[in-house]
Amino acid sequence: MKTVFLIHENKDWSEPLEKCLHKIGLPYVEWYMVNRVINMSTAPPDGIFYNRMSASAHSRGHRYSPELTAGLLAWLEANDRLVINGSNAIRLELSKMVQYSALKEVNIQVPRTIAATNDVGILEAAEFLRCPIITKHNRAGKGLGVKLFKNEIELKEYVFGGFFEPSIDGITLVQDYIEAPDSSITRIEFVNQKVLYALRVDTSDGFELCPADSCEIDQLGDTIDGSSVLKKKINSKFDMIDDFTTLPIAQTLVPKMERLMKKVGIDVAAFEFILDKDGNCFVYDINVNTNYNKDIEGKSKISGFATIANFLKKVSKSHQ
Repeated sequence: MKTVFLIHENKDWSEPLEKCLHKIGLPYVEWYMVNRVINMSTAPPDGIFYNRMSASAHSRGHRYSPELTAGLLAWLEANDRLVINGSNAIRLELSKMVQYSALKEVNIQVPRTIAATNDVGILEAAEFLRCPIITKHNRAGKGLGVKLFKNEIELKEYVFGGFFEPSIDGITLVQDYIEAPDSSITRIEFVNQKVLYALRVDTSDGFELCPADSCEIDQLGDTIDGSSVLKKKINSKFDMIDDFTTLPIAQTLVPKMERLMKKVGIDVAAFEFILDKDGNCFVYDINVNTNYNKDIEGKSKISGFATIANFLKKVSKSHQ
């Protein structure tokens, strides 16, 4: 079997996959993309390369890891190395503008969106769309920068009030606010371009929806006697949807998502969509670097990381 090279910038997110690879005996090497030197005058090692670079790398102090990784992937592909989630995938991961264009190409509806690079542009976009609107970062991850504004006064106070949070790439997206009657979204996980499972996610507390174990949020709660305890909050947001692929919405959406993955060259990803009060479906995010929560998966005996490990082993064997 060929060695698998794991390309990433978050050791907490990489560890669960490494354990699964070790368990099935698949040789791997960790390529940690922080302060890494890439000697492009030599040929890359032989192996299978799995890209897990995240759009939220800057939130962990790894500002230039995505750019370094984009160059690395180009180098690998120019040397005919097999890359899982390669150059086209990282383009989607790092730009929602690119994501929405790709979604429209396969006839998947996205919310009306305007990209702006300054405060005047943001206000003009809101005037065109009409409130309520949301703003979000073009390059984000974990729901960073998502804010709801019910009127233009609230938006102006945010933009000019000293609390404005710019996207790391300088592009703010202004978007129609799609309100779900039950305050939820759906996240569909794919491995090897096939549906693994789908999650219903409660958004009543906001849109920072990272499902990884390391993203769990400790919340202070009270016991019956009044003493305070820490309780886990994140798991209560996620529920696995039974028999998702049999639902009418899945039968409409999934083939289009599979077509997008095949067209772009993505093997592992998650898509997130929301239904409005009339049942209209809007896909608003593609996560090419996807994570899983073992407590949620434990209820169904499905493991995303184990599935990825077995997929990588299959690819490794077929390219000996």
